Amino acid sequence: MILLFTDFGLSGPYTGQMKAVLAQNAPGVPVIDLFADAPAFDPQLSAYLLAAYAPAFPAGSVFLCVVDPGVGTDRRPVMVEADGRWFVGPDNGLFALVARRAASLNTWTIDWIPDRLSASFHGRDLFAPVAAALATGRPVERSPLPGAAIDRPGWPDELARIVYVDVYGNAMTGMRAGALAADAVLTVPGTRIARARTFGAVGAGEALWYENSNGLAEIAVNCGRADRVLGLEVGDDVTVDS
Repeated sequence: MILLFTDFGLSGPYTGQMKAVLAQNAPGVPVIDLFADAPAFDPQLSAYLLAAYAPAFPAGSVFLCVVDPGVGTDRRPVMVEADGRWFVGPDNGLFALVARRAASLNTWTIDWIPDRLSASFHGRDLFAPVAAALATGRPVERSPLPGAAIDRPGWPDELARIVYVDVYGNAMTGMRAGALAADAVLTVPGTRIARARTFGAVGAGEALWYENSNGLAEIAVNCGRADRVLGLEVGDDVTVDS
């Protein structure tokens, strides 16, 4: 399957144009909208989200990832094979955490240049055809790249910031719950939040943090929206206390 991970949104032409390229070049391969609302223009926040969700998919899956505020500049187009999964997109840190956590890693720059390559839509013109080629077993012109080249050493292993707010107002952090102490308290401006196993462990309207289904520490309000009740937005800092 091909998984789309973008900040394009589902309105407007961009996701549809990429899907049209995939349908033409990889007919019959399922295309899944994983995230169309990844943190806009922010490869760092997106990197922690991608790294948390990718391991749920089987080896051979192809992730077509476009969070690319530097499109058209000299940033490299890259292909990454991490634990048998493929990732295609810009070398701007988007794959840094996927690569850092992988037991098996290979990385390449993409050398193939399409006949039509716009300055501002590499998702459609470059990355989608490459993802389709990988999904159908066709070769792609490429050059080896050291895995360390796509890492961002200054980025922490666990990011104490809000990286995503879901449709219910739950706020995901860039920290894996397993990396936090069982009695850790997460603090956002004006509120200290204790850990609970799930929503029903606290009263209606009360805040909690818990390990979400993909392993991230997530802040929620039982029967409410954490983003509104606690005033949280993507990018906000979170403090870890005990």
